Amino acid sequence: MLTNLILELEQGHILIADPSVFGDQYFHRSIVLIAEKRSSGILGFILNKPLAYNVNEIIPEITSDHRLYYGGPVHEDNLFIFHNAGDLVTGSNKINDKLFWGGDIDEVIKLVKEGILTKNNIRFFLGYSGWSNNQLEDEVSSNSWIVIKNPLKDKILSIDPETLWKNQLRALGGKYLIWSNTPENPFQN
Repeated sequence: MLTNLILELEQGHILIADPSVFGDQYFHRSIVLIAEKRSSGILGFILNKPLAYNVNEIIPEITSDHRLYYGGPVHEDNLFIFHNAGDLVTGSNKINDKLFWGGDIDEVIKLVKEGILTKNNIRFFLGYSGWSNNQLEDEVSSNSWIVIKNPLKDKILSIDPETLWKNQLRALGGKYLIWSNTPENPFQN
């Protein structure tokens, strides 16, 4: 079952918060997609922390009800995007063949208004998750994170964020099956 389990931290890979990371206000039960890896550090976005409001509360031109997500504790008042529109959005950063982040916000607004970018192929984040050089490697070595290849590719934009952590643990199998069924606060079990 652990066929996707890896140790390298590469762009496009997924970090699964280990079940033992209990009580961390940012990363408890989080799934993070690594969007960029540089010699200075790693940048990623938490995929399964939807916020209580929609993007149209920040960008009124977007009248559809796209949810906002909490991307992480760095620059929490800045808006970031994931999409699969590739070259349609100038300035996009490639994560993998089908997934990109960033780009010209005016082009994004236009594509959303035209229905080209829908809820299933774009996600809006406030903030991002960032680690300095070797910081994330140390966290992985101390078993705070499980690193896997992204089994969902660009479909990660259309999956249910509420069950993502649990489903990824189930897919790992073994000891993670038990953890996937524990309540959010295991002390209330």
